[in-house]
Amino acid sequence: MKKILSLILIAILSLSLLAGCAPKDKAPVESSAEAPVELEEIVIGVSPEPHSKLVSLISDNLEEEGIKVKLIEFTDYVKPNHALADGELDANFFQHKPYLDDFIAQENLDLISIGGVHVEPMALYVNGLESIDDIPEGAEIAIPNDTVNGGRALLLLQENGLIKLKDGVGLAATENDVVENPKNIKFTALEAATLPRVLGEIDGAVINGNYALEAGLNPVEDGVVIEGKESPYANIVAVRAGEENEEKFVKLMEALQSDEIRAYIEENYDGGVVPAF
Repeated sequence: MKKILSLILIAILSLSLLAGCAPKDKAPVESSAEAPVELEEIVIGVSPEPHSKLVSLISDNLEEEGIKVKLIEFTDYVKPNHALADGELDANFFQHKPYLDDFIAQENLDLISIGGVHVEPMALYVNGLESIDDIPEGAEIAIPNDTVNGGRALLLLQENGLIKLKDGVGLAATENDVVENPKNIKFTALEAATLPRVLGEIDGAVINGNYALEAGLNPVEDGVVIEGKESPYANIVAVRAGEENEEKFVKLMEALQSDEIRAYIEENYDGGVVPAF
């Protein structure tokens, strides 16, 4: 009996020694589930219409490419460029290149265009009139008060015979450069965003496409004078200079210049927005 107890005791001690020799820290078992992919974020400043809509349409596609889009809407033409230059945005999408070039020169900002997406034809809207021939003597017509869009508006009126500008003034034209004005039109320069709101109080206004669309106006159907499809004022995406070749921006432009966006523009804006790619 004593011999049996001794053998049992020896066996117990042997097991204890083996357990003491085993490594105390075991390697963690790897989970079969993949770790969530961390998305790279692009913060883009946009005008509400159509810019915000167009970027929203491609956000899911970009997420599949590892890019998360965050949109910040602006209702003016000044803050988005300063916000981009200051690092609050990674890109903005609201302006055409002539405006960007002028803004850079005026504000000494280091920004650059990475490509055009669409044209929003500027148009003249008048109250209760069907033709520019019906515009009365001494009519008041409002135009944008920023340098480039104001000049763009006056050039549109000149192309349609309402006025004549000094030779060579180009996009820098202001109402002071009008040298022939047969109808004695009074020009009032206002912030572009306010033009649709004052249209009912004056005889007419030359309105940028995005603000017209927001107000329920279509330049093709409601404008008495409209820019042609050959307009050079394509709306572009801007970034800080030196960052234009980053992969996230390459993917952004591929998505914005896709067949999907082209089809959406052509099917939904009735000429109020025209693809520029």
